[in-house]
Amino acid sequence: MRYVRALNRTRGRELGARVGLADRWWLRARGLLGRASLSEGEGLLLRPCRAVHMLGMGFPLDVAFLDPDGAVLALYPDLGPGGRTQWHRHAVDALELPTGTLEATGTVVGDIIVCSAEEFR
Repeated sequence: MRYVRALNRTRGRELGARVGLADRWWLRARGLLGRASLSEGEGLLLRPCRAVHMLGMGFPLDVAFLDPDGAVLALYPDLGPGGRTQWHRHAVDALELPTGTLEATGTVVGDIIVCSAEEFR
């Protein structure tokens, strides 16, 4: 799996230093299943993605849906196991992060999130 760094450009805050890029159907289908948790700085960027379910998950996540420009369309802080999000027609990405990340970074709807792989090349 390839990795990116996720930054909230609006707030100048790092959301994740090592965020997996799930840009193939089998990577998106697997998601974070089988993981016991996410450590601070970890995450998963699902691309493309317009909705998320937490069936089979054993821990909660923060989820942000992003439009093609990286603008936050919707936030789901502390989405628990078995939960699901609404379908977001204009979303292209879903960013999954450890619970508490969105609040700690002050991330709100409208912020611009940049996901860059440059430092991992």
